[in-house]
Amino acid sequence: MFAKISVLLAFLSLSLWPIAKAGGSSHVEVRDDLHFPLHARATNNDGSLPVYKNSKSSIEDRVNDLLPRMTLDEKVAQLIQGDIDGWMDMSDPLDDTLVFNQTGLEQMMAQKAGAIWGGYLAKWDKIVFAITVGQKYLMENTTLAHTAGLHGFTDNGTIWPSPIGLAASFNTDLLQQAAATIADEAEGLGYSQVFAPVLDLSRELRWGRVEENFGEDPFLTGEMGHAYVTGLQSGRRRNTSPTAIARMASTCKHFAAFGSPQGGLNIAQVSGGERELRTMFLKPFNRACVESLAIMTAYSSYDGIPAVANTHLLTDILRNEWGYEYFVTCDAGSIDLLITTHGTCADRECAARTGVENYSGEMGGGTYTYLTLPDQVNAGNISVQYIDDTVKTILRTKFALGLFENPYPYADYESTLRTSQTRTLLHQMEQETIVLLENHNKVLPLSTSIGSVALIGPQVDRVSFGDYVFFNASLNGISPLAGFTQFLSNTSTKINYAEGSKLWSNDESEIPAAVSAAQSSDVAIVMVGTWSLDQTLLWTPGTNATTGEHVDLSDLGLVGAQLKLVQAVKATGKPTVVVLVSGKPVAEPWIQANADAVIQQFYPGELGGLALAEVVFGAVNPSGKLPVSFPRSVGTTPVFYNYIKGKFSQYGTRYLTNFTVQYVLNTPVPLWSFGHGLSYTTFNYTDLKLSQSSIGTNDDFSVTVTVHNTGKVDGKEVVQVYMTDVVSSVATPNQELIGFQKVLIPAGSSQTVTIPVTNEQLAVWTVKQAWTVEPGQFTINVGTSDQTFLSTTLTVQ
Repeated sequence: MFAKISVLLAFLSLSLWPIAKAGGSSHVEVRDDLHFPLHARATNNDGSLPVYKNSKSSIEDRVNDLLPRMTLDEKVAQLIQGDIDGWMDMSDPLDDTLVFNQTGLEQMMAQKAGAIWGGYLAKWDKIVFAITVGQKYLMENTTLAHTAGLHGFTDNGTIWPSPIGLAASFNTDLLQQAAATIADEAEGLGYSQVFAPVLDLSRELRWGRVEENFGEDPFLTGEMGHAYVTGLQSGRRRNTSPTAIARMASTCKHFAAFGSPQGGLNIAQVSGGERELRTMFLKPFNRACVESLAIMTAYSSYDGIPAVANTHLLTDILRNEWGYEYFVTCDAGSIDLLITTHGTCADRECAARTGVENYSGEMGGGTYTYLTLPDQVNAGNISVQYIDDTVKTILRTKFALGLFENPYPYADYESTLRTSQTRTLLHQMEQETIVLLENHNKVLPLSTSIGSVALIGPQVDRVSFGDYVFFNASLNGISPLAGFTQFLSNTSTKINYAEGSKLWSNDESEIPAAVSAAQSSDVAIVMVGTWSLDQTLLWTPGTNATTGEHVDLSDLGLVGAQLKLVQAVKATGKPTVVVLVSGKPVAEPWIQANADAVIQQFYPGELGGLALAEVVFGAVNPSGKLPVSFPRSVGTTPVFYNYIKGKFSQYGTRYLTNFTVQYVLNTPVPLWSFGHGLSYTTFNYTDLKLSQSSIGTNDDFSVTVTVHNTGKVDGKEVVQVYMTDVVSSVATPNQELIGFQKVLIPAGSSQTVTIPVTNEQLAVWTVKQAWTVEPGQFTINVGTSDQTFLSTTLTVQ
């Protein structure tokens, strides 16, 4: 979740500059008339308190007072991320030795003190010790620690569902609360930055990191991202200045257009122009990240320009147009990619200049090209002004977090870790992320009085988290087998378990045992899908996975004997429910056409196995909706719903096999489209109204509709509003999500829902390179991306 809710969690620590005697490279701005002595820059000549130490002073005044006191070497050290292993031995996750290397500490803080990577699995007291040592050194001679929080704080913190799963909840309020718990767990241990949310769009499904995103749609991604940033940052650390505005720095990534690489290959180029950049890729960042305290750039190039070197993106748009003032960092090692991959620089000096001239810090993972900057300044190859302006962005973030007052872990940190309140929120989120895709003849929910159920498949006795969780994090999770066993413990229902096949093997020798289990049961539930690995195993040679960073695919179907297993179980004649546990859409049309019911569970968190049992047996009414469309095959991708008008104009929705039309053998229409998700109850929509049927080009409006629960059980419904610009000066999407709201409606009741829409949501990026709301007709639909329940027309004059 995102934390991360990216199910990815890594930890970092960002430290403040050490106040020490002047030395090393000269500071070009040091003058004799400065109001502080060079031998003791932490004081003023007249004995007054330095402004940067005054917690009541404004952040900008503190930044401007601190910067001139720093040497050039100290400034450059602020731009580079170091590593906690510079003074601590972090090689053994079970080692709890609380000792540190003083020489390593001093060396690290002297050269790489802007951020300290702390992404290690370790005992909590060791993490606290390491951060305290580093912060104390900096405060006495301050620190910003960060973690990647896609799934939550995962150094034995609470693991939330993967971001793609969180998006399936369509519940921004719940996500904001979840993000707050991630901040709770990280903050107490001394971390102050989280590498999340990921706002890349899942429009290229072959890409391995689809699970880290909030789906294919820029509006949903922006709303979920905004909820995450708000939940993570809101509040302030204990005993900090009144000017502190956040307690944790959320780091939006990857800026920008990273999620649609050519061929689905990680780091490959992304093709597109200014209009696609503005219309799709930048919208989530603009919504979620203008108030975030950090942003991370992408590895890839867009339209031939590497993200870390894209002055138009990083300066013209982010800094000047959006007014972003805080910390921007590159991704690990990506400054070096200008030399090794993109070929736009010949040496480290060029790469360093390019990065800092775009006001970016340098994360570890490369050759630390920024260490060349002091010599380049002294040689006149780069202006110190670029370094000063970039350091200011980092200092603003640190002052905004109150780290000069209290950068330390809390003595009672254990009170915020893995609390019962967090577990309650997690349980609800697990339930709301599950999507019911098919339910023929109402085979679901099952009755708890059923005699026996077969649990079959390689995902049954497995805890499947996404990438970016720590080694052995799955030990905290509840597998489906354990969840069903727990849920049915007070019933007479018998569980017949058979693995049937491995996730990764073509071996069919276990299928007969699975068939036997199905034949001995009243209903069969087959759990198949994709798999990722934790951050230790994912990067270990000889291991295998089908999703995760650097795990890109040429096929979106089930691997190995999994489909044959499903087919064999279905052939028994027993009602067959297929559960897809995955980090991305699975392209298997046979399952859609033949299974009695289909459930999608994107990689869950710790309670995913229990929540799945609760949904299957009706203790929970499913309410998840798809944040991403499911293709029929990899050959029919891309399959996102908000395609530019014209995509289906020649092909329609027919399944073509007669070679008489242009798209033979298949159809580009998805198996299940964005926004789809069934319930155990039924909903009816009436009384669609607009606040105004005709508005001006500068006006906002709202959409109101009444939703009726016409079934027999309570249910949560996601009210979705879509817009089509009927006639526009440029080609626009055939439809766009412009609003949604999740509501709980008791059986037999109704609720009137009003969804606001801002004027900016109607704008198009015109041929004159400007956002413009054009007069004309706009179709407003309520439903899903492939179903319209009610429709009306908005006129813009």
